Amino acid sequence: MSQYLAVHPTHPQQRLVTRAAQIVKEGGVIVYPTDSTYALGCRLGDKVAADRIRMLRRLERDHYLTLVCRDLSELAAYARVDNQSYRVIKRYLPGPFTFVLSATREVPRRLVHRRRRTIGLRVPDNVIAQAILAALGEPMMSTTLKLPDEDLPVTDLESRRPDLEHAVDVIVDGGTGGVQPTTVVDLTDGALTVTRAGLGVVDD
Repeated sequence: MSQYLAVHPTHPQQRLVTRAAQIVKEGGVIVYPTDSTYALGCRLGDKVAADRIRMLRRLERDHYLTLVCRDLSELAAYARVDNQSYRVIKRYLPGPFTFVLSATREVPRRLVHRRRRTIGLRVPDNVIAQAILAALGEPMMSTTLKLPDEDLPVTDLESRRPDLEHAVDVIVDGGTGGVQPTTVVDLTDGALTVTRAGLGVVDD
């Protein structure tokens, strides 16, 4: 059964944040809030935990997890970012955007698109998510917390504990979650292309 941690949305308790990060470090799957929706996450490169997330979501093999980073410097270690792309990313991150970029060799193969060699990356503008990432000291592999056969992401963790507590290792409840996913922006060909319209707004 998972641990359930009620964390203050603007002033997260360090003790609880440290505990959540420790569970992830030990190979656990976490539910945590972001600036768009609640998400499922695990340690970078942890194949067993990533497979558990895929099973919970019933994801197809061609559905790639996103790499969630603390800041732009961390993001740049996993993606090839030219000057033009960096200016775009700096304008919108942190925020509810996922940027598709060419992956570096630091990224585990299972996270990289087989044909395009790309990776989806984001830096969430959420105090709890940022605190967990800081305590973890590395990015997390992540995807939206949306249960099979449901159209919208989970927003109320307390009411959905029976559906989650045997499938994940730690639930970080930071209040009511959102239902709109991130806006996905592809920067791989040098142009800004929105491939999924979500919560984030791209200026003209």
